Amino acid sequence: MKNELRNILSGKNKVRFGTIIQAISGYLRESAKTGTETKNSKFFKKQETAQLEHYISQNNLWINNINFTQYVSEGAEQRVFLKNTKSVLKLNDSIYYVSWEDYLHNLLLHNYFFSDTAYELLGFTKDNNILYAVVQQNFVEADSATDLQTVKLFLEQNGFLNSRNNDYYNADLGIILEDLHDENVLTQNNILYFIDTVFYLTDEFWK
Repeated sequence: MKNELRNILSGKNKVRFGTIIQAISGYLRESAKTGTETKNSKFFKKQETAQLEHYISQNNLWINNINFTQYVSEGAEQRVFLKNTKSVLKLNDSIYYVSWEDYLHNLLLHNYFFSDTAYELLGFTKDNNILYAVVQQNFVEADSATDLQTVKLFLEQNGFLNSRNNDYYNADLGIILEDLHDENVLTQNNILYFIDTVFYLTDEFWK
């Protein structure tokens, strides 16, 4: 599975809604090779964002028609808007990630593991001079409260062991999965739907 995931992140293998995400991720990866900042430097993301905005303009990926009156909710990392009865739009500024490429990797990993709530990257927008990715996702209406013990059991059966609170780690893959509280995992017809995930890759993933 690790090799399959590596091939998805590199663009060699397909995943649902992955094409545009893989293309942008590949562009940022190549741009980083010629950049002047290392990934852990405080200026890296600023430089990466400038490269990303250039790509957005070159490929007509700016979105300027978001209906901000359809606001639903927001967290530290994203704002949610109702698009229609079947889907929502989520604006994410990648604040949880060192780089935009890491955020895009998160989208690809989510779409691989949870294809029923896959993110479709529509483009990007700016608000108050902050860059946001605009993703579309199926709207899930919960019909019962989510049992976090059920979430824990489900993830353990799939190799993700609880590390603390609502965070998990898959030692075989070297992947961290965080923030799986009962607002990010919904229950409908006794089925769990993971609507907001935060994936991180560790050094072990690349070994």
